[in-house]
Amino acid sequence: MKPEIMAVLPESIRTLIKSMPSSLIDKVEEIRVRVGRPLEVIAEGRPFYPENDNHMYRIRPEDGQFILNQLSHYSFYAFEEELKRGYITIRGGHRVGLSGKVILEKGQVKTLKEISSYNIRVARQTIGVADKLISQIFEKEWLNTLIIGPPQTGKTTLLRDIARLISEGDRKKGIQPLKVGIVDERSEIAASVKGVPQHRLGDRVDVLDGCPKVEGMMMLIRTMSPDVIIVDEIGREEDRIAIEEAMYAGVKVITTAHGHSVHDLKRRPALKGLIELGVFERFIELTKSTKPGVIRRVERFQWQEGRGIR
Repeated sequence: MKPEIMAVLPESIRTLIKSMPSSLIDKVEEIRVRVGRPLEVIAEGRPFYPENDNHMYRIRPEDGQFILNQLSHYSFYAFEEELKRGYITIRGGHRVGLSGKVILEKGQVKTLKEISSYNIRVARQTIGVADKLISQIFEKEWLNTLIIGPPQTGKTTLLRDIARLISEGDRKKGIQPLKVGIVDERSEIAASVKGVPQHRLGDRVDVLDGCPKVEGMMMLIRTMSPDVIIVDEIGREEDRIAIEEAMYAGVKVITTAHGHSVHDLKRRPALKGLIELGVFERFIELTKSTKPGVIRRVERFQWQEGRGIR
């Protein structure tokens, strides 16, 4: 288990995790800590409940308080913006989701308090997972691409590795490194801590961390002159407008959306227009598997009687 994760856990939980089989520890995806309920560890998509003296360990209030203190470095107010979003990214790019009492201000989430649930998601970068896609999404230049898949299919993992490929290039294949702008609205792609990406993304990457997609895409175009923009989880009308603006400015866009197929997305008004107008040249459909980024199908845009792909 990564030392930066162990550092935020109380000794009682650390001991339980260390007692798990080493082969399982290496595959841990989430550690769920819920006050008053059993400790839950997710590995290979399955839940495990570590035991103490043949009993499932129930989380005590002091366990939760220890985690919160570690996350906030004993300065709760320093994390007000992160709390508003419901998660905190720690060193190493690991993300800690939070649940508790929501405090509203003028109908908007102001912060969280009385936090009782923590979901520690283990960040693992899979270098090379996008290599198999190069021939599909690069033809003398990178193609505007939409990666489609339901939750936990590795969309962000794949997107992150594509960003690395573009930034680093591959001289053996005649691919020159290009400038990549990442709008990391939820701190998942680069997993920045204090503005510094925690994942390997190459030297030609500029990241706007915690920035809304629409504003971020326009900011990057105006200030950083990217060749390619990487952004996660589009779906709103505002996203459509921003993507069209980026492409009109000559910037390539590679992004993701929740769904099972291209045809699923065409039921959503904001995405239907982008698809049928031929904005995206490639569609990568993912399927659920024990490994991230498993491709079910790659589709090209095909113009048919003004209706686009199929």
